[in-house]
Amino acid sequence: MASAAFPLPSVISGVICNRPFLRCPSFFIGKSCLRPRPFRGGRARANRFSYLTASAKNKRSSLRIPQETLHQNLFPKLLSFSAFYQGLKKAESVIAAILILFQSSFTLPLSTWDTLFISSANAVLFSPDTKVPRTGELALRRAIPANANMKAIQDSLEDISYLLRIPQRKPYGTMEGDVKKALKIAMEQKESILGTLPEELKEKGSLLYTSLTDGKGGLKNLIEFIKENDPDKISVVLQSSLDTLAELELLQAPGLSFLLPEQYLKYPRLTGRGVVNFVVEKSDGSTFFPTSGGEPKSFATIQVVLDGYSAPLTAGNFAKLVIDGAYDGVRLKCTNQAVLSDNELENYGYSVPLEVKPSGEFEPLYKTALSIQDGELPVLPLSVYGAVAMAHNTDSEEYSSPSQFFFYLYDKRNAGLGGLSFDEGQFSVFGYTTMGRDVLSQIRSGDLIRSAKLVQGQDRLVLPEQT
Repeated sequence: MASAAFPLPSVISGVICNRPFLRCPSFFIGKSCLRPRPFRGGRARANRFSYLTASAKNKRSSLRIPQETLHQNLFPKLLSFSAFYQGLKKAESVIAAILILFQSSFTLPLSTWDTLFISSANAVLFSPDTKVPRTGELALRRAIPANANMKAIQDSLEDISYLLRIPQRKPYGTMEGDVKKALKIAMEQKESILGTLPEELKEKGSLLYTSLTDGKGGLKNLIEFIKENDPDKISVVLQSSLDTLAELELLQAPGLSFLLPEQYLKYPRLTGRGVVNFVVEKSDGSTFFPTSGGEPKSFATIQVVLDGYSAPLTAGNFAKLVIDGAYDGVRLKCTNQAVLSDNELENYGYSVPLEVKPSGEFEPLYKTALSIQDGELPVLPLSVYGAVAMAHNTDSEEYSSPSQFFFYLYDKRNAGLGGLSFDEGQFSVFGYTTMGRDVLSQIRSGDLIRSAKLVQGQDRLVLPEQT
């Protein structure tokens, strides 16, 4: 791990070689040839005597340096340089080993190392604060365009999820402080939270608010279990609170929080969330084995949540294709990291531009992939098992395929820096598998989609006007 994060030998070599005291071999050779080593002792006296007694005729030859003198002066220099160089390489290896050993003694990289060995842009990938969502549910919850108060409550509760991962002595005091902070915001900002709801949704919103603060599985109940230091109960109630919070946030986000560019209004668009159920069937007579128990069957159901808040064009085009029955009977093919629909040559749907919404931005980028090396991260990351994205167009990577999509089988062992996929930010991700994730690994090339149905979100689908 250390060698992947910090290429120590090259870094150390680069630092030392930039010092002014290290010279190239030609420097020593040139100096040795121009200025021979002076004679000492008896040889010096003999040389001076030869100089004083020589005649003018052989004066030049008496001053000539003997042939062996050049070798006597040159080779010691080269040998000295070689010894210095070998010593330098040994020192470099020792320093590298010390740094690797030192880093392996810590669970987190030292903050001062970032400025010495990695750039500020690449530091994002090593930082534990990156907190890239690792589940579809978490990514979808973060993508909801709710108001600032709701997001503050969400951040406090999600911090507890990370604190629960600490093995042994968990910081229950910090957890309690996070919940009390969230509860305080909820109580003090009640009018602000409920006041943003549409009139027809206020009654449902009020019930969700009460459930979040006072209900079983709410914030007050969560504080009680934290005081009992029971991590299992804390985890269950925390998930319940986050689910209730997400429902309330969805009520606050009735549509897109940004305006689409005019040239893209000709595409179908999804202005919220949608849910698609796939029924996948084995083609060779074998069966799917549900990991949660149940009877093995030749078919299985996969549920995908579409996110129009972050990818309205891509999700809208996909939802329209599902309604039109474009995926019914389509076969699937598998690679090591994806399950793809085998329909790349069919001309159904729209060729939608590449659509990726960067984290921290208000609207998606079009025809532009993200640069992960520069610290750009998407709201809907590909680095989640069961992420759903469109394949690239066969003619241009600035556009997505009109109809071919894939389920991404994220595997940390095949990931790059920071646990991110090497293809992160390069595809239009528009949803996540929320049910049937265990089925994805059992699909084989040749299996087919018996049916695909849009069971929620058709009221959020806006179709372009026909001209």
